[in-house]
Amino acid sequence: MLKEFKEFAIKGNAVDMAVGVIIGAAFGGIVASLVKDIIMPPLSLLTGGLDFSNKFVVLRDAPGGGGFKTAADAARAGAVTWNYGNFITLVVNFLIVAFCIFLLLRALSKIKHLQPGASDPVSKECPFCAMTVPFHATRCPHCTSEIATATRA
Repeated sequence: MLKEFKEFAIKGNAVDMAVGVIIGAAFGGIVASLVKDIIMPPLSLLTGGLDFSNKFVVLRDAPGGGGFKTAADAARAGAVTWNYGNFITLVVNFLIVAFCIFLLLRALSKIKHLQPGASDPVSKECPFCAMTVPFHATRCPHCTSEIATATRA
């Protein structure tokens, strides 16, 4: 069992996944800071200082009754609340994170397409014998047919 675990841990997929999780966690921290420190202050300014995280509705009043300024105060008093503002904040955070990941993947895709030779074919098929030959070959090494004119058409 130890040998099987060692083989699993050393496999490229497991190591790649571990690196992805670690980088994802670090990226999550960066995006959380982007949302909290960069995007939300201007959004709050545009909405007149509206903070969605403290929006709630009291579903069942506390045993002692009373009004509450925050959902945490209501929970401490024993009231049952519906914290829709926290949900809105998390949805906004999710949309921003998804958009950031989209932009990152889009940039990586453009970089990948800009690399010279990344999309150039390496081999082709001989139209006469159906064997694989190097892309720039003009004669098939298997059947010796000239293939330059057949593939350039």
